[in-house]
Amino acid sequence: MKTAKSALSIAALLCLACGAPVAAQTQTDSTSPSRAEVKAQTRAANKAGQITSGEGTAPEKQAPTASTKSRAQRKAETMEARRKGELPSPGEATYKTNMSQQGATAKSTKTRAERKAETADAAKQGKLAPVGEAGEPKK
Repeated sequence: MKTAKSALSIAALLCLACGAPVAAQTQTDSTSPSRAEVKAQTRAANKAGQITSGEGTAPEKQAPTASTKSRAQRKAETMEARRKGELPSPGEATYKTNMSQQGATAKSTKTRAERKAETADAAKQGKLAPVGEAGEPKK
C-alpha cells in the first residue's frame, strides 16, 4: 500500500512538473510581440540609423553641415587642381611611394650574383631567418 501511495504521489509531482513549463510558455507567448510587430520595429530602427551591419558600432548622430560653396565652384576648383597636377592619384592617396619596396631597392649597389653569394653563405652559417613568422634568425 505504501508503494502505491508513493508511486501515485511521484506521478502527481511529474504531472505538475511537466505542466508548469507549458503554462509558463503560454503566458510568455501572450506578452511577447508578434512577428509583424518585431519586423516593424526593426524597419523603424534601420531607418533611424540605429542598426549597423558587420562588426562596427552604431555611428553617432551628427548634424549635417551645409556646404559653403556651390557645386559649380567645387567643380571649377577641381578642374583647376587637375590642370595644375595637384590632385592625388585615385585609390589609396596616402600611399607613399618613397617608402615602398621598389623605392628601397631601386638603388642597389650589389649585383644579383653578389646577393646570391651572400645568401648562400648565410645559409651555410645558419644565419637565415626561419621560414614564416617564426622570429629572429639563428646566431
